[in-house]
Amino acid sequence: MLNTSARDITRILIAERCARRSAPCGRTGPLYKRSAPGRALTLRLRLGVSGRTSSVGGAEAVLAMISLDLGWDVLGVYVENQVSVGLQGSSVGLALALGFGAAYACYYLTSIAKKPKLIAGGKKFYEFLRDHCPVVTETYYPPFWCWESRVQTLLRPFVTAKPWVSYRNELIRAPDGGQISLDWFDNDSSTSHPDPSSRPTVLLLPGLTGTSRESYILHMVQQSRELGYRCVVFNNRGVSGEKLLTPRTYCAANTEDLEMVIEHVQKTHPAAPIMAAGVSMGGMMLANYLGRKGRRTCLKGVVVFSAGWDVFECTASLEKPLDRFLFNSYLTSCLQASVHRHRPVLEKNYDIDHVMKAKTIREFDERFTSIMFGYPTNDDYYRDASPIHKLKSVQVPMLCLNAADDVFSPNHAIPVEAVKQNPNLALLITCHGGHIGFLEGLWPRQSTYMDRVFRQFAKAVIEQGSRLTNLQ
Repeated sequence: MLNTSARDITRILIAERCARRSAPCGRTGPLYKRSAPGRALTLRLRLGVSGRTSSVGGAEAVLAMISLDLGWDVLGVYVENQVSVGLQGSSVGLALALGFGAAYACYYLTSIAKKPKLIAGGKKFYEFLRDHCPVVTETYYPPFWCWESRVQTLLRPFVTAKPWVSYRNELIRAPDGGQISLDWFDNDSSTSHPDPSSRPTVLLLPGLTGTSRESYILHMVQQSRELGYRCVVFNNRGVSGEKLLTPRTYCAANTEDLEMVIEHVQKTHPAAPIMAAGVSMGGMMLANYLGRKGRRTCLKGVVVFSAGWDVFECTASLEKPLDRFLFNSYLTSCLQASVHRHRPVLEKNYDIDHVMKAKTIREFDERFTSIMFGYPTNDDYYRDASPIHKLKSVQVPMLCLNAADDVFSPNHAIPVEAVKQNPNLALLITCHGGHIGFLEGLWPRQSTYMDRVFRQFAKAVIEQGSRLTNLQ
């Protein structure tokens, strides 16, 4: 049997357990103190007051049990306090996160996601686009995590998928002895246009150093495939792996190769309607071609994406420190790489070492492009390459898509007034989109706003082209 001290201690323990069980949540009985040292001291004092030491071993056993019980209780109080603090902290964090999210959502919906601005030179073309291309009146929703122009421009090649396309390559000879590479997607599996002789053809022009393997070109080929159309990609001389046979490449101002390609495509499929789409410099070349040809072309319609309308303004924008670092230097190195690849042919006529020292696109054009195409000065070349001066002569329906935040084609240089003066022109301006970006949705892997504009306009031109015969 336990001695008196042991029984006293046992009563203390039992009484305390009962008090704890009957106490309100978060409180303890009267025998316990809030601090662990206080509790231990109280029990030790009570053990000493008993004055009986004849059964010290039993008392120590009971004291060990009490100490163990106290240890668990201290741990429980600590965890309880920490959970309470954690819940309070997480509640504050959640409230802050929700507040920030709500504020960002309001900012996004009021300042980022907006309807594009549609400007047309005539009421008939405006109504045609509104009726057959509903995308021109829909709100453009760029990704909430990727709406800044430079980020869109840089991420587009990596974010968007590259559909698999099997091309049929054709090399055609130019009058000067050079050769031009065309990549055909015949779309022989088309069910909507099974007859290849009348299957609509879409001519695609890539950007400055682009080829038929660029993601934006592959996406347009994919859209054309789904519509049942045939595509042919015009690769500028020397950029798609073919050998350069003459000391001549390409530029935005010279449209001789493009004219020859369009004539070749028409002769290959004389019964098939033809439309064209150009991106960046490809769009500039198309606009310059239409400005020179007027009505003397077989193209039924043209759509242009992210074109630079005033080359002086474009180069000045790209020479700003950040844009020079992000884009200008890289594009210059791409142009130099193409020159180096064909150095054995080009060095007979040009100072290639001097060209390879260029640091910007302007310096490259001064040392190479303007000289190749016979311009007295680089300013003369830039003036001739700027489509803004030829828009008044365009006689074919042309839709132009630009982003107001495109650093390659700054907003103040977009030819709004020139478009208003020509009933064959329409301009679609989004607040965001960058240069050939136009990413939209949460994860823009499969399609972009630019893809939707292309698809709807191409379908409208091919299938409703009769409404575009006289836009005056």
